[in-house]
Amino acid sequence: MTSRVSRDTAGNQTGVRADYPPMTNCDEVRDGLSARLDGEVRAWAAETGREPGTLDGHLAGCPDCRAWLRAAEQVNRAVRVQAVTVPDLTAPILAAVAAERDAAASAVRRQAAGRRQILRVALGVTAVVQVLLALPILLAGVGELHTGREAASFDIALAVGFALAAWRPERARAFVPVAFVLAACLTVTSVFDVADGMTALAHEIGHAAAFVQAGLLWALSRTTGISRGPRAAATVAP
Repeated sequence: MTSRVSRDTAGNQTGVRADYPPMTNCDEVRDGLSARLDGEVRAWAAETGREPGTLDGHLAGCPDCRAWLRAAEQVNRAVRVQAVTVPDLTAPILAAVAAERDAAASAVRRQAAGRRQILRVALGVTAVVQVLLALPILLAGVGELHTGREAASFDIALAVGFALAAWRPERARAFVPVAFVLAACLTVTSVFDVADGMTALAHEIGHAAAFVQAGLLWALSRTTGISRGPRAAATVAP
């Protein structure tokens, strides 16, 4: 390895000569120190033809430049760690959360409205079928004339109630107890009548439609408030 120091034997001077000749211009040194603080010391060296090592050599013997460097480092550190103004995003975030919540609620209401429409149509169809089946009995009479017409009148009145619930779904809840009590009574009486041989099971199986209507009313009453939304549901009379 070649030594980085050589002895000057020319003339009447002897001694050790460093690799980097010393810098005596403090302004030039401070430019280099500033470039080093900014991470641009290589560019400074290429521009001035100086080696970066000459800066430390000058600092070792110049207290003024050392003091200047300490002050520059403090300023540089203060600039780098200065407070950054962070925008307040609370309002936009809350607005986005509210919009997402409203969108999810709207999707739920749309789904409920679709189910409600299907239930309304199904309930309306059962009401129409019930009227169509009761009208011939009401007009002509089947079996015992008086009893048949009374039963037909009751069926038509019940069908009108179901049709009203299909037209005004917010009223469906009021018909639910009536529909289930009717279905239960028809089932109990049918069981006793079939057991006593007063009627055939095939004749009584049609009473299952009462349970279907009761189920439709119950399902319709559960979707009305959701499909209308909280504000609209609050305006519906109990």
